[in-house]
Amino acid sequence: MSLMSEDADPSENRAAARAAAANHLTGSLPNRVTFNRSELNRILNLYGRMVADGEWRDYAIDFLKDRAVFSVFRRASEVPIYRIEKDPRLSRKQGMYSVISATGLILRRGHELDRVLLSIDRKLALV
Repeated sequence: MSLMSEDADPSENRAAARAAAANHLTGSLPNRVTFNRSELNRILNLYGRMVADGEWRDYAIDFLKDRAVFSVFRRASEVPIYRIEKDPRLSRKQGMYSVISATGLILRRGHELDRVLLSIDRKLALV
């Protein structure tokens, strides 16, 4: 008999169980930082709106050992115009989420992804 709640997504439960089993077998922490489903959903919603406006055209996702990076491109052959980074090492300091411009300038950093994304979300900038 399973003790699964009715509100939980079954695929999330299987993924969590698989990750827990892998950690138990290896005896270590996960070797990559990733975006969870709700974070990725929020980022892709913003990305979809910007593509519909013609602002952005391509993206790349990198899951590195110390951080996860969502890069946004105007054209596929250029450098990313924005990088949305999740760095758990900064979670107790300035916040683990940050938006970085093409020049390397940190536009916004914080503990909540929604508030950090406001720096590049043009929907709220229109008056």
